[in-house]
Amino acid sequence: MNKKNKIKIRVNGKQITVNTKYSIKNLIEKLKIPINKVAIELNREIINKKKINNIILKKQDKIEIVHFIGGG
Repeated sequence: MNKKNKIKIRVNGKQITVNTKYSIKNLIEKLKIPINKVAIELNREIINKKKINNIILKKQDKIEIVHFIGGG
């Protein structure tokens, strides 16, 4: 795939390149993250996990993925 069909985004502070029309769901699957154990922030807004399939990433988007850890 050529460069025109790629965009750069930041995930937890690291820059990665993905295809255009890439959804947050695609990203979560690519990173092999268990969706039920994380909170996802897109450009400083927490997003509803039920809508991740419909949210298409754009150039320079910043995603933060936070894992829940139990303790006591």
